[in-house]
Amino acid sequence: MSRARTEDDVLERIERARRRKPRVREERIKAAHGAGGKATQTLIEAVFVEAFRNALLEPLGDAADLVLDGTRLAMTTDSYVVSPLFFPGGNIGDLAVNGTVNDLAVAGAIPAYLSCGFILEEGFPIEDLRRIVASMRECAEAVGVALVTGDTKVVGRGSGDGCYVNTTGIGLLPTDRALGIHTARPGDAIVVSGPVGEHGVTVMLARGELELEADLVSDTAPLADLCARLLAVPGVRAMRDATRGGVATVLNEIARAADVSVVVNEDAVPVRDEVRGACELLGIDPLYVACEGRFVAVVDGAYADEALAALQGHPQGAEAAVIGRVGPDPAGTVLLNTAFGGTRIADLLVGDPLPRIC
Repeated sequence: MSRARTEDDVLERIERARRRKPRVREERIKAAHGAGGKATQTLIEAVFVEAFRNALLEPLGDAADLVLDGTRLAMTTDSYVVSPLFFPGGNIGDLAVNGTVNDLAVAGAIPAYLSCGFILEEGFPIEDLRRIVASMRECAEAVGVALVTGDTKVVGRGSGDGCYVNTTGIGLLPTDRALGIHTARPGDAIVVSGPVGEHGVTVMLARGELELEADLVSDTAPLADLCARLLAVPGVRAMRDATRGGVATVLNEIARAADVSVVVNEDAVPVRDEVRGACELLGIDPLYVACEGRFVAVVDGAYADEALAALQGHPQGAEAAVIGRVGPDPAGTVLLNTAFGGTRIADLLVGDPLPRIC
């Protein structure tokens, strides 16, 4: 059998699997269901979308696009269960604020208001809670958002892992622009705003379970200003922050939503040596490791250079790079041109090699 025929057969099997109606085969929730990969996608589509299906929910974007009395709003919510609660470069508090602000920003919104819910374990140190709340206040003030409502619950000792945080955000959307990964088309450029994988590797090393050391801090940061700078450039079709599942998961979401292929050059993806080294030792791909201060953008190819210059002119985007292009075939597939000269499919992972990173 020829190599081309073999590749066609593999792609056909993948496509047949994607056409099947999502179905959760497990009888109980597993860690993989919260990892952002195939298991998460199946759980969301087979359970939550099936139960709550409506036109506002079904796009499954970083934020819902709402209209209220003629005002266009973005709304998003997220829960944070990171372990450990404090890590180099941040903690669960600034992670929660930045993550929610970023979900609004990549939707093209101006972040405005936040809510916050705390689930605290009996015995959790008040001083640690003060540190978390202080970092949340500082982050919110830095991006000009107000925390306007919240909730607190306490669970029994041993039931809550210290502290969990939920944040919901609301922002204002412009009336003249609509972003969406479904709008990607052949010839578009794929841009990443900076080096990938730093947050996931930093949190993993902070757990102290591995005898590895690296001079790394989390990339957690608010992206609203950087997103606004990019949106000043014509031809921006979509942005997604590369959190759970990393850049590779975002690329798969783009390919499937727009029914296109995404071709990425491995050598073009910015990865710090410390991240690459840790990933090689652990046998994981940096493309699948979570970021908390990076996003992936789809930009009309004619404006790729202008978009890159806009990002690189901002401190947070100084190492931004064009990592690939959108193509027509094979639709719904991400192809990675490797550093060794070959090409492989970069599909969604079932779970996450680094759980509890956000």
